[in-house]
Amino acid sequence: MRLQLFLGVFSVCALAFSPVADGCGPGRGYGKRRPPKKLTPLALKQFSPNVAEKTLGASGRYEGKITRNSERFKELTPNYNPDIIFKDEENTGADRLMTQRCKDKLNALAISVMNMWPGVNLRVTEGWDEDGHHSEDSLHYEGRAVDITTSDRDRNKYAMLARLAVEAGFDWVYYESKGHVHCSVKSEHSVAAKTGGCFPGNSLVTLEGGAKKLMCDLRPGERILASSGSDGSGEPLYSEVVTFLDRQPDAHKTFYTLGTARGANLTLTAAHLLFATDAADCSRSALKEAFASDVRPGQCVLTYGQGDEEQEEEEEREEGTQTRKGGVRRGHLTRVTWVEVREGRGAFAPLTRHGTLVVDDVLASCYAAVDQQWLAHWALGPLRALHSLAGSAFGPGTGTHWYARLLHWVGSVLLDPSHFHPWWKIGTI
Repeated sequence: MRLQLFLGVFSVCALAFSPVADGCGPGRGYGKRRPPKKLTPLALKQFSPNVAEKTLGASGRYEGKITRNSERFKELTPNYNPDIIFKDEENTGADRLMTQRCKDKLNALAISVMNMWPGVNLRVTEGWDEDGHHSEDSLHYEGRAVDITTSDRDRNKYAMLARLAVEAGFDWVYYESKGHVHCSVKSEHSVAAKTGGCFPGNSLVTLEGGAKKLMCDLRPGERILASSGSDGSGEPLYSEVVTFLDRQPDAHKTFYTLGTARGANLTLTAAHLLFATDAADCSRSALKEAFASDVRPGQCVLTYGQGDEEQEEEEEREEGTQTRKGGVRRGHLTRVTWVEVREGRGAFAPLTRHGTLVVDDVLASCYAAVDQQWLAHWALGPLRALHSLAGSAFGPGTGTHWYARLLHWVGSVLLDPSHFHPWWKIGTI
């Protein structure tokens, strides 16, 4: 049993380390906002991207019909967004059921529709199909496709509606007929395989000495701010970057951005681990691992270097604590105030000796996909040892580190899938 967990976690880490690095990907968005770009409506029968729906460049292959009695039914989640009208002609609620990715894109599109046409809502005419109304391998059977219109059923709007769907992040959009627009997304499994656990290139880390550096410029051998405890409970220190578990400059990813009350906004992939409290308990002792996609406003994360210095010193005097030697201040529990989902290109997954790192002034894990930090840290022990002996000879270059690939293969055979992020399915890389 212990062997299974050990090997399984290996795979977990591998996944966690299947991120992608790019020049400087999405991040906190420094500088001025870009002016809104001009939107070009789709033409009737046009689809975007200009490839077949079930190809890798679009929504990917059909994975099989989901029924209410199948194991995969748990992959579907209901969408109760009040800004979306669901036709639900079967009166079973089926049109509201969809994958999480489809739900995220649909909710984003609903906002765009209201912004484009005040007083008009998004309308879903077809969602998950359990009655066999579509072609044999339709993505409607997996909750990965929706047919949409506007609430006023103004067909003159549908060409622009299709463009808004593209901008909202649907993986394939087809202005199928004068009566509706068809949209679909990749499976949760393939998305998880592409997201893994990583940070965008323009996230900031803190070097020894206090200087900030872009993630995309970080190199193995440099020491960055981290925590001495692999569970997030230790003292702050500077930990050596051993290697990158994944570097893929041209990859496209979905990121979660967690905004905090102190202004520290952490951007990372859904399956990445960080340390957070329960919403009702912001005591530091309550910190525990959490996937980025599970953190909600009201919970607290550990932040560094944010806030008024005099106030921090006063808090330290009241609590009987002091700044650590070397000038590294202790962390502060800070409430998450908002969460956004963003699309971006490029990502990085640095591995430190302590298994943690502070990114954009928020403490996070180096690991992802698996739900246990200690297990992931243990599984990566041999890789850290290899680098101690051989240094950069075992570096990843560009792409997924060979060790991560090995862990994934082992875990795909032995690990209990319940230890993985919900969007993850072993063996899909």
